[in-house]
Amino acid sequence: MKNNKSIVVSFVLLVLMASLYRILPGRPWGFTPQIAMALFAGSIVKDKKYAFLLPLFSMLVSDILYQVLFQFNLSPIPGFYSGQVINYLLFVALTVVGFAIKKTNPVHIIVGSVASATLYFLLSNFAVWIGRGLNIANLPYPKTMAGLLNCYSEGIPFYRVSLYATLIFSGILFGGYFLINKYFIQKRVVLAQV
Repeated sequence: MKNNKSIVVSFVLLVLMASLYRILPGRPWGFTPQIAMALFAGSIVKDKKYAFLLPLFSMLVSDILYQVLFQFNLSPIPGFYSGQVINYLLFVALTVVGFAIKKTNPVHIIVGSVASATLYFLLSNFAVWIGRGLNIANLPYPKTMAGLLNCYSEGIPFYRVSLYATLIFSGILFGGYFLINKYFIQKRVVLAQV
């Protein structure tokens, strides 16, 4: 039972850390741990209800923090915005990708990270295009194939950063989980059996 409590405490701290990290000033757009968290939760958390809630809770906490900072003119980024529900639904989909990841297989983790960052890029940019999102010139994307391709091409810099972030944070999350499990949790179980 103590092991379950330490895992729950770890996940709560992870959610808070990731939420606070997301609001750090000066970090590149798209460099967040949320995609990696969705993969991690889908792969590690046995109760799928909680696997879905972990990344969503992280996003909600960070969006609330963004909104508070925005309200007090400490950040130009509002926490709540139109199209936000789509973003939350995308993280639910990415959690499903995590179900296929074997938590101790580095190849699965890397492939899952690349697939999730790519899926997020494709779906989020499609949602921007279809939902009358604005381009760099602050004009709506035309509802043509050229408009869609323009939307994707303008999103490539964000995709690149998101891909790096997902690979880095997946390494940290899965690697940290592996090390904590190997050196602390299993060691406690062995010591308790002695």
